[in-house]
Amino acid sequence: MADSTQLQARDTIHAGGEWRAAVSGATREILDPADAQPFAVVAEGDEKDTDVAVAAARRAFDEGPWPHTPAAERAALLRRVADLLVRDREELGLLESRDAGKTVEEGRIDIDCVADAFRYFADLIAAEAPGRVVDAGSSDIHSVVVHEPVGVCAMITPWNYPLLQASWKIAPALAAGNTFVIKPSEITPLTTVALIDLLIEAGLPAGVANIVTGPGHTVGARLAEHPDVDLVSFTGGLVSGVKVAQAAAPTVKKVALELGGKNPNVVFADACATEEGFDTAVDQALNAAFIHSGQVCSAGSRLIVEESVRERFVAELARRAEKIRLGRGTEEGVECGPLVSEQQRAKVEDYVASALSEGAVLRTGGKRPEPSAERPASGYFYEPTVLDRCHREMRVVREEVFGPVLTVETFRTEDEAVALANDTEYGLAGAVWTSDPGRARRVAGRLRHGTVWINDFHPYLPQAEWGGFGKSGVGRELGPAGLAEYRETKHVYQNLAPKPVRWFAG
Repeated sequence: MADSTQLQARDTIHAGGEWRAAVSGATREILDPADAQPFAVVAEGDEKDTDVAVAAARRAFDEGPWPHTPAAERAALLRRVADLLVRDREELGLLESRDAGKTVEEGRIDIDCVADAFRYFADLIAAEAPGRVVDAGSSDIHSVVVHEPVGVCAMITPWNYPLLQASWKIAPALAAGNTFVIKPSEITPLTTVALIDLLIEAGLPAGVANIVTGPGHTVGARLAEHPDVDLVSFTGGLVSGVKVAQAAAPTVKKVALELGGKNPNVVFADACATEEGFDTAVDQALNAAFIHSGQVCSAGSRLIVEESVRERFVAELARRAEKIRLGRGTEEGVECGPLVSEQQRAKVEDYVASALSEGAVLRTGGKRPEPSAERPASGYFYEPTVLDRCHREMRVVREEVFGPVLTVETFRTEDEAVALANDTEYGLAGAVWTSDPGRARRVAGRLRHGTVWINDFHPYLPQAEWGGFGKSGVGRELGPAGLAEYRETKHVYQNLAPKPVRWFAG
């Protein structure tokens, strides 16, 4: 690994078709969370850089060709971007692994999903009718409802799925004909920077795509309040999301917020009646909780299991969690990487200590692992952790941990299971496991969560809307509703045979 003095800073702010350094000249080192060593240096933008990027996006929208480019041409560009993502899959997957700490295989899957998102929105707009005709009751009136781009879109994305979350915003925004300024997380910006390069290579006009690398309290705050921004889309934590909404309110811009979750994974005993059913439910509970070290907004971090199978289920879950292979995500065979930062690991440790002090029973994990060749002592590793005998009053059950920590609660009746699953201020996602089709439909219908999986966990479809209830946010991503977020609706009423009305004398 190169010493930090040998690293070359890249101009990672892109505005008006040009790559540039920060106005202040400030830079930031990007650390590999597997060993805490710097491996890249990016520009550290601030409010001045943000103003430059927004001005470029404003000019490109008001004066440039992109908002008026035919839908077929916009779709063709999105498909070219998808092809470029496939071409660079290995390089981007590795970069996502080093930047965010996830395994290379997870990084590759992310790139596949990003390409799928671009293709989906390309197909969606290419197949659309030019407008919806409204019957005005007269052959002399032509009335149509059309969709137009919102304008300049500000996008603020999180550190856990840098490129995937960026694509969920960029693809529909471009499909609709908008221009944008994106601010990736300051600790995982590299693949978003790479995506801007691919957009340029695909032929996107100058000024349409702009990026400012820098912290949320300067760049993100300025984007949210900027009077020339028409929409702000934010994915991240609840506290920051509230600040974004407050900053956007005085200019009454459109706001979309995806703020996380505390997601229940409800397992009924009948799902475990066979050995295959039991093994599948345990396996999926592991995946739900520990993919990407639990740093997933939709992670199934609350296991709610029927009392009659609790002991067997939790014992097997803990046994298998102990065998998860932790290490540097780029190493072959590693199943779980480090947390993204020392700050995030300290947060997880605090939650576990709090849970134990409140009476939770530690079944496995709960500490930093022993260092090894593939798991340097300087890396931000934490063992997959299972906390049994948890209850609703515990912080670890109420609040989003965003780490490899699974809490276990139990129930005896269907009503109790639903009550526990809905007893959260969030409402992003949840799952129910049962072999009874009627129960599956009943429970899914009663769960107050934006996505409900039955006998599965974590899959999403580009054509299905993604969003949550309660404090999980407002607005939707993906699907037709995701495209609608980046559009305004206009009613065009044309009188083909105008006549005087004579309302007034004169």
